[in-house]
Amino acid sequence: MKFQLAINLERIDDSLDMNDVARHTLDMVQMAEEGGFDIVWAAEHHAIEMTIAPNPFQILTWWAGETSNIRLGTAVATAAYWHPINLAGEAAFLDLISGGRLEFGIGSGAYQREFDRMKPGLKQSDAWRYMQEMLPAVRALWQGDYAHDGEYWQFPTSTSVPKPVQADMPVWVAARSPITYDYAVRNRCHINCWPLTRPFAEAELYKKQLDEAIAKADNGWSPRFALMRHACIYDNAADRQQALDAIRRLLSQFENLFRNAGDVVNGFPAALPLDQIAGREQYDPEMLEENLMFGSPETAIAKLKRYEDLGVNEFIYYASMGLDHDAQKRSLRMFCNEVMPEFR
Repeated sequence: MKFQLAINLERIDDSLDMNDVARHTLDMVQMAEEGGFDIVWAAEHHAIEMTIAPNPFQILTWWAGETSNIRLGTAVATAAYWHPINLAGEAAFLDLISGGRLEFGIGSGAYQREFDRMKPGLKQSDAWRYMQEMLPAVRALWQGDYAHDGEYWQFPTSTSVPKPVQADMPVWVAARSPITYDYAVRNRCHINCWPLTRPFAEAELYKKQLDEAIAKADNGWSPRFALMRHACIYDNAADRQQALDAIRRLLSQFENLFRNAGDVVNGFPAALPLDQIAGREQYDPEMLEENLMFGSPETAIAKLKRYEDLGVNEFIYYASMGLDHDAQKRSLRMFCNEVMPEFR
């Protein structure tokens, strides 16, 4: 099994200095490289302090200059917010200056709130159409002169400048629905999936959809299959409680965004007080500890082996959940030192 890190610059409130946030994020990336992680992922989100990522390529360019070997992934570039020529060129430039380390992740986007600002009038549920038109155009631009006359973009003959260093750029698609699995396998993309806080059965569903897509495509393509979970490794009751409090607070912010509730002030989504979410099923501490990559090193090893047996060959350690910086580093250090060696 290979390991990947997803991490954001994040603030729960304005008590954290942005310089400290940036320094911590880079520290985590460098720890992951030293610990043997294969890829680090940067997201794209807009006007939300919990995920400070207005341009994933800019973040990855920064990390590229501070690392040597770890590969650099976009998770994900949101297709509807880009023009194909712009996206192809930005991606290729990063590949060039990083020495061919780009893993190109593309997706549909998550929050209606962002679409209302970045692409007014577009429903999040329709955004996959933009992604499916974008990817072939970007790949064609990487090859050379190409003209496009599609539903969402039209442009005369153009090319990506610069071209990628990698002749066969790894492309990843974030997939949860059968239509996206079918598209990814048909177009020879790797797949990352995120079961959110749902139980192991959700991962089994995604693997089933992957197997069905492979059989349907019948094109010889066997994608890398990565699964992401929020992760926190701890070995005492105080750290456990800190982790559970942090993830429950974060989930209440996510609920706000997914419902497009509107109570976001200066980029900070409102979080429900912990006493208000007590007893609600989706915030149950025991459920979260069971379903997420939470627990002792031994517990994490057992969970990962179960995923490995299912056919997940790469695990994405999602570090960002509003946990304080020292606790994040303790967790990642334990994961590198006590969990990963079991899979080498």
